[in-house]
Amino acid sequence: MNITKTPYEQLGGENAVKRLVSRFYELMDILPEAYEIRKLHPKDLSSSENKLFMFLSGWLGGPSLYIEKYGHPRLRKRHMPFTISEKESKQWMLCMTQALNEQVADEKLRSFLITQLTQTANHMINQ
Repeated sequence: MNITKTPYEQLGGENAVKRLVSRFYELMDILPEAYEIRKLHPKDLSSSENKLFMFLSGWLGGPSLYIEKYGHPRLRKRHMPFTISEKESKQWMLCMTQALNEQVADEKLRSFLITQLTQTANHMINQ
């Protein structure tokens, strides 16, 4: 029997996604190269961290926590109030790529996630 696991399961489930998101925001806080994207976030990142965890949980094939609490993500619409240029998109991906490189051992899965998240980050560009 060949049962395909979701990316959520391949990552290791809830705890692994939480670690990934936590590391992502740690990097956003400490990398000087992420200055512009960090400025778009509140001083306290806990709400942002929780929302990204809930979103990624469902996006990766796990529980649809974000949709259950907030409805359809409508990512582009929800990000419209913020000025997001190619610079901010690349900075977001810099943090996410480093977090993925540190947290995801499976090279094929990591590459897939980087590709998919890059497309999503590019879709957020509104300037």
